Amino acid sequence: MGKITHDEIKDYIQEHISSFHKQRIACLSILQLSAVLKKKNPYLFKAKNVLTSQDIVKGIVDAHISSNEETIFGDFLEGLAIFICSKTYGGWKSSAHGIDLEFDKDGKRYLVSIKSGPNWGNKSQIDKLIADFNTAKKTLGTGNSNLQVITVNGCCYGRDNKPLKAAGYFKYCGQRFWEFISGDSELYLKIIEPLGHQTKQKNEEYLQLYSQMLNRFTLEFSTQFCLDNGKIDWDKLIRFNSAISK
Repeated sequence: MGKITHDEIKDYIQEHISSFHKQRIACLSILQLSAVLKKKNPYLFKAKNVLTSQDIVKGIVDAHISSNEETIFGDFLEGLAIFICSKTYGGWKSSAHGIDLEFDKDGKRYLVSIKSGPNWGNKSQIDKLIADFNTAKKTLGTGNSNLQVITVNGCCYGRDNKPLKAAGYFKYCGQRFWEFISGDSELYLKIIEPLGHQTKQKNEEYLQLYSQMLNRFTLEFSTQFCLDNGKIDWDKLIRFNSAISK
C-alpha cells in the first residue's frame, strides 16, 4: 500500500476545483429561459399558487442549476477519488462500461462505480448498475479464472449501514468509501478545507452573473407570459410547455 500526503490532496483539489467553478459559470452563461421552461412542470407552480414572474423564474432556474451542479461536482469528486486511489493502491480509471475505478488490494480486484450520494438512482438504474457489475466480472473472469473480483458502489457522501447488498455487491458511503480507497479513516474530513480555495472570488463572479440572468429572465417571462394587468397567463405558459408541436 502506498501513501498520499495532505499536500498532494490539497494541490490536486486546488488545481481541479477551478474547473468546477469555470464549468458552472459557463453553463450559466449559455442558459436560455425557453429551454428551462420546457423541462419543468408548470402545473406545480399553479398548484403552489405562485403568482409572480420572479418566483417562477427563480424556482425553475434554481432547480436546473442545482441538478447541473450536482453532475459537475460529481465528476470532480470521481476524479479526486481515482487520484487518491492511484496513490494508495495503484488504482486506475476503468475502461469497463459502467465502472469508474479499478484497483488491487489484498489479492483481490475491486471494481468501483462512483456516485455522489447514496440516493442516486431508481430501481431500473440500480438494476443497470448490477448488470454492468456482472458483465465486468464475467469479462475479467474469462481472462483469469483465479482472480477474485469484488464490485463496489462507492458514494462520496452519506451513509449506508448495510454495505453488503443482496445482489452481491458492496455499497460504501461517506467515510466508509474514502477510507476504502485510501486506508485513511479521516480522509473524508481532510478533503473539506482545500475545497474552499478561491471560493469567495469565484462565487462573487458567479453571483453577479446569476443576478443579471435572473433579472433578464424575469423581464423576458413577464413580457411573454403575463397579461396586461400583470397576471400570469397560465394557458399560454402551459401551451408553450406542453402543446403538440405543429
